Amino acid sequence: KGRPGYERIYLKRPQWEFAKHGECGTEVSSLFPHIATCVDDIALIRSMHTSHSNHYNATLGMHTGSFTQARPSMGSWLTYGLGTVNRNLPGFVVIAPKQTYAGTQVFASDFLPGAHQGTLVIPGTEPINNVAPRLPADLQQMELAALRQTNEEHLATRPGDSLLTARMQSFETAFGMQMAVPDAFDLSQENEATLASYGLQRGQTTGFGWQCLAARRLVERGVRFVELIDTGSSANWDAHGDMMTHEPLAKNVDQPIAALLKDLKQRGMLDDTLVVWTTEFGRTPFNNTADAKGREHHPWAFSSWLAGAGVKPGIVHGGTDEIGLRAEHKPVHVHDFHATILHLMGFDHEKLTYRHAGRDYRLTDVEGHVVKDVLA
Repeated sequence: KGRPGYERIYLKRPQWEFAKHGECGTEVSSLFPHIATCVDDIALIRSMHTSHSNHYNATLGMHTGSFTQARPSMGSWLTYGLGTVNRNLPGFVVIAPKQTYAGTQVFASDFLPGAHQGTLVIPGTEPINNVAPRLPADLQQMELAALRQTNEEHLATRPGDSLLTARMQSFETAFGMQMAVPDAFDLSQENEATLASYGLQRGQTTGFGWQCLAARRLVERGVRFVELIDTGSSANWDAHGDMMTHEPLAKNVDQPIAALLKDLKQRGMLDDTLVVWTTEFGRTPFNNTADAKGREHHPWAFSSWLAGAGVKPGIVHGGTDEIGLRAEHKPVHVHDFHATILHLMGFDHEKLTYRHAGRDYRLTDVEGHVVKDVLA
């Protein structure tokens, strides 16, 4: 039996029940009753694994493909490859109430052109600071014209300076954002049924439901990549002491993300919108200690799911060993996950590269294989 307390650590039933849902019969925890109604549209990967057990490094790796050094984020790579369809809004937006473990590096463009940096939106009455015009439009346009002329003269002395070019472009985008941003985040335009489906009260400007509905409105307006971060690096899912803290956290995200999937599908947007749900790593399949209810960081096995554009719906890919310790059946590393996302967005992950410091870089570094089982 091992040391005292073994039964309490290793032989304990999960705190929540699992049941089969949908026509596909995918098993879902009772923590997520709303997501359970969407499983026929989801490709669930149960064999994810990563290269680091530290929050900072694992978060950095999930966002950038690099677990040790700052690199361009996935959103930056995708906007670099796809460009933008609405110059009045950023191509890459991150909606987060708090800072993440890896800070601004999770949405940095790093050595890619600065125009592909993510724009941070903090839920609240003013999601992006200083958007309201401080001058009449005609005076602002005169200012911008003078600034553009000065910058173009400056650029002529520094040809090919991507930072200066990005700065020039940011002024143009910021001008357009003064009208486009208030409209995109004006949820009063939504009807009562839509607000209720996301768990929102009219006038509410915070919460994961607000983030999800705002994301749909941004995508409708041509924003290429929107990332939603739930709680940042405090009051979060890091349940070392008590796994029961996951219950209210799950409740906060369950209804909104299910509403987003159904909303996209009802509007005919899910066919060309890829929804990705993931974390940086999992939790151990055993308790922290004999008496504690918490779980430790676990990079060797966790789950993620995909839905929408090009994804095979209603399937489960891979699995762990019998105790959930390691991804044993059809394992998917973070690099494979990234390669698959890029493929679904129309890119060969080995060819979407950028030359920097004498070598060609890519999101998947020198690894990664597309998970073909999840492709429609």
